[in-house]
Amino acid sequence: MDKTDFIKEHPDFRPEYMQRAIDLSAESARSGGGPFGAVITRGGKIVGEGVNGVTRLNDPTAHAEVQAIRDACASLSTYSLAGCTVYSSCEPCPMCLSALYWAGVERIYFGNTKEDAAAIDFSDAYIYEELSLAREQRHLPCVHVPGTDAIRAFRLWQANPDKKKY
Repeated sequence: MDKTDFIKEHPDFRPEYMQRAIDLSAESARSGGGPFGAVITRGGKIVGEGVNGVTRLNDPTAHAEVQAIRDACASLSTYSLAGCTVYSSCEPCPMCLSALYWAGVERIYFGNTKEDAAAIDFSDAYIYEELSLAREQRHLPCVHVPGTDAIRAFRLWQANPDKKKY
């Protein structure tokens, strides 16, 4: 599909926001960060931006999309990004995709694919493979501990009439 056909098929796509995500990714790569950038928009305005800060912040969760989610939620004073569109320089990894689902975004546009990322040693294949396995078969042991009092917090939350469901 060429660019003209893509625009026809996606009339809400805004190339300037994709370009901003790409520019952020290049700026991050130039300054020693990971080569990823993300922009979150709502109502025709940028409400959040992020770049990969994993090595700069010593935080393995500081991916561009997660940083953009944090920025957008702070900017909008909400945990829900319903009605928002994400423009990312690369297809979101499993963690970022999960976070975007939890945030409730409406749509994700991305530039590079996960295959493009794998070609420069940012492969998520291992995580996708692990997620498809039963807990007992994963390389990272995930062991259920029976007989704890952990359920108490769930019951307290469930009984709270003022809880916010998310």
